[in-house]
Amino acid sequence: MDVHQNYIGGRWVAPSATLPVINPSDGSKVAEIARGGAKEIDAAVAAGHAAVKGAWGKTDAVSRGRLLFKMAELIRRDAENLAKMESEDVGKPITQARGDVAACARSFEYYGAAADKVHGETIPFQNGFTVMTFYEPHGVTAHIVPWNYPLQMLGRSVAPSLAMGNAVVLKPAEDASLTALGLARLAEEAGFPAGVFNVVTGLGEEAGAALSAHPGIGHISFTGSREVGILVQAAAARNTIPVTLELGGKSPQVVFSDADFNEAGTIIVKAIVQNAGQTCSAGSRVLIEDSVYERFTGQLAERFKATRVGSASQDLDLGPVVNATQKARVERYLDIARRDGLKVLAEGSFGTNLPEGGYYVKPTLIGDVPPDHVLAQEEIFGPVLVAVRFRDEEDAVRISNCTPYGLVAGVWTADLGRSMRLSRKIQVGQVFVNNYGAGGGIELPFGGMKGSGHGREKGFEALYGFGALKTVTIRHGV
Repeated sequence: MDVHQNYIGGRWVAPSATLPVINPSDGSKVAEIARGGAKEIDAAVAAGHAAVKGAWGKTDAVSRGRLLFKMAELIRRDAENLAKMESEDVGKPITQARGDVAACARSFEYYGAAADKVHGETIPFQNGFTVMTFYEPHGVTAHIVPWNYPLQMLGRSVAPSLAMGNAVVLKPAEDASLTALGLARLAEEAGFPAGVFNVVTGLGEEAGAALSAHPGIGHISFTGSREVGILVQAAAARNTIPVTLELGGKSPQVVFSDADFNEAGTIIVKAIVQNAGQTCSAGSRVLIEDSVYERFTGQLAERFKATRVGSASQDLDLGPVVNATQKARVERYLDIARRDGLKVLAEGSFGTNLPEGGYYVKPTLIGDVPPDHVLAQEEIFGPVLVAVRFRDEEDAVRISNCTPYGLVAGVWTADLGRSMRLSRKIQVGQVFVNNYGAGGGIELPFGGMKGSGHGREKGFEALYGFGALKTVTIRHGV
């Protein structure tokens, strides 16, 4: 059985303690990872600073971009191996894992092309002065990525930081570390200087806490729960450094009577079933205009009944949730629904020959959920869709905005004016009209409002976030 080491300062470092790697499809132990802590984090941060002061700090933007392109090439070369590793590690169907590998490669490609295109400005000022601005890297950046989309999250977080000239210390989730270590091997092969790309695995409360609080970090990128995000931000505040936080959502899909029901239904079901509902931007609430509520929920129910749950290798609509804790969490919310008399409109089914010991949950559609009910307010992070009625535009906006979250929304209508009004009024970081997710394009700035966090990933906004803007004012006389 493989025992995976940390990657620090260009070297593989043997662990003093380990954690098990569990396959969610059958509950079996498939490997061990290092249980890193403060000591390993100290070493990784020191290695990052040595790289920034040395070879990496002397690497120009064009050369940085070429290294990121090389990473993209290597990820694509090893795509099938990485997809299998991801599929086994977190339980997602192999087809979805392949999509995640492609998205990761695209992130390195996109920011490789952007590395030499971070432009400053010249600012008109008083006669006899020239004023200019430019971006400088923060130094060493911390990246704490979750278990639901390990490769995608890694790519969209790490690639822009490297493009800007930072060194990175990556702490993957303890439930999903294998592909992060796989990318460390590719970074080594690509030719990144030692200390530029460091990976320390371990528990959040140990390695993650040490990384968040480390005084040598210049910026933190964190994706995870609101509760842990608050702790990360508090730790960063003590060192007065910026933080990018993506803290989940309770995203509404707003369906009006003039929507294309067939297209909307297909995409809405996919948006909650994909990755077993373990998606921050999952459209976990469907708000339906009252006059078509019965008709549209009937169509959704038929689609839910057709969904099938299987092991990662069976490659069905969805695989298991990531661990026993997550399975218990989803089941607890379903118990609450039954306790409160909410109506289960439809469930998916388990495929044949499911391995024993896996963490399987059926996709579930629950109807007539009050907007203030716990199932409509809290992030379940599982394949559970709650249906809510609304009367008119004003009511739809009110219900859309009535949760603590503000990440993504979908608006389904043929009325262009209505789509614009709702896009402006719903308090989220992304709005999709007559579509949802748009393939997760790396070009599209992504992030939340309210309890969903702040800062932006993806697009050039993420690139700028990994740099500090400096203003230089030169007095030279007239």
